Amino acid sequence: MSASGDEKEQVQHIDNTGSAASDNESGLDPVREKAILKKVDWRLLPILGALYSVALIDRTNMSNANVAGMSVDLKLYEGERYSIALLMFFVPYFIFELPSNILLRKVGAAVWLSTIVLLWGIVMIGMGFVKTWVQLTILRTVLGLFEAGFFPGCVYLVSCWYVRYEVQKRMAAFYLVSVVVGGFSNILAYGLMQMDGLGGVEGWRWIFIMEGIITCLLGFLSYVSIIDFPDKVREKGKTFITEEEVEIIKWRIEQDRDDAVADELTMAKVVKHLSDWKLWCFALMFMCSTVASYALSFFMPIIIRNMGFDGGIAQVLSAPPYVAAVIIGMSLAVLADHLRMRGPIIVVQSLITITGLILVAYGKTFGPRYFGLFLGISGANANVPAVLSYQSNNVRTQSKRAVSSALQVGFGAIGGIFASTVFRQKDAPGYVPGLWATVGCQLFIVTLCGVFTVYFRRKNAQQQRGEAVLEGHERFTYTY
Repeated sequence: MSASGDEKEQVQHIDNTGSAASDNESGLDPVREKAILKKVDWRLLPILGALYSVALIDRTNMSNANVAGMSVDLKLYEGERYSIALLMFFVPYFIFELPSNILLRKVGAAVWLSTIVLLWGIVMIGMGFVKTWVQLTILRTVLGLFEAGFFPGCVYLVSCWYVRYEVQKRMAAFYLVSVVVGGFSNILAYGLMQMDGLGGVEGWRWIFIMEGIITCLLGFLSYVSIIDFPDKVREKGKTFITEEEVEIIKWRIEQDRDDAVADELTMAKVVKHLSDWKLWCFALMFMCSTVASYALSFFMPIIIRNMGFDGGIAQVLSAPPYVAAVIIGMSLAVLADHLRMRGPIIVVQSLITITGLILVAYGKTFGPRYFGLFLGISGANANVPAVLSYQSNNVRTQSKRAVSSALQVGFGAIGGIFASTVFRQKDAPGYVPGLWATVGCQLFIVTLCGVFTVYFRRKNAQQQRGEAVLEGHERFTYTY
């Protein structure tokens, strides 16, 4: 069954700025429209948020295990072994982003995403049985291979269900909820540390084993829960939404950016899309945003421990800043969608991050330094969905969306490598050079936002005068 002609006509009148026109102008029942979107929200976002929660936990629990005794048992304190084990995760994570997005479209979201979740859960369990730091590093590399496809796949999938000015709060919802769950994983890790000696297994090993088991269970659940792209969801037998409702979703997207139906992703298109300089700038912005979020997640328990607390208390004190991150990040994401604004919000969040990092570096007592962690975690993690949405709002066609999301999240892996290396063991306990390197990344984000604002305003003015066609569509305009 397809949408009726009247409903198609209604959807065609949805305003090109990304939100429905008033009821009198479009004839589309706003109550029904909201009900359809809410149905999609509840089916799509919770499972992705749950899975990304375990993804964040599984890639950042090294700091938990490190303060729980892994550093001593595997001699990670020698040289830069800890940093090497961290950064090797990001090498395959960067390489396999784009191939994974191609497979995601061909295989289907449920099959592909659930498979890689299950596989990295098995790797996590294996990390609980390593005997040397080399074995740990090898498994971290394999973990990066399997996790490579998950986050860009989520970004690609979410961006295909909503119009442009509905995206940031959805991105923020699934990402920031996962961040706060990941933050409270420090308390979970503290609890698992108490299993030290159970079955003759050290506490830090139980962190990997139990969190790996949780990941595997969610992998099985995700197979029956994850929905596919709008143009494929009915083909895959996901019956949570009617064909008529799918047609309304697709027509909303057509009127917003005219790419509800996928165009084939060929090598020629990949090369063409990669020649667009804007994609590389968006990728650099995302890289810089992840430097701060990764650095603080990797090193915050260590920084807090160096403030004079033992390992257990350091784990517990690492959780509250993530609660603040959700409140601040969601509030600014809702504001950004409401104002239809991206760049200025990103700049504000970067300045919040900078303020926090400077407090951590130069605060003289525990209070200011700990407050700095609240600001740093909040600004850094708020910018992750904001920068993703900035990119998503300014590209067209599903092939370009697949390439751009993979490239952008791939550069996030470079940010992880950067964060792993600039916080050097010899700079402990303050890590001031690493904190300043992270501040520099935030200033670079601010600079790129300024460049994009000037460029997008100029191109939109040309489009309005009929002098330019943007992203291959005569009605498309940039968001800044």
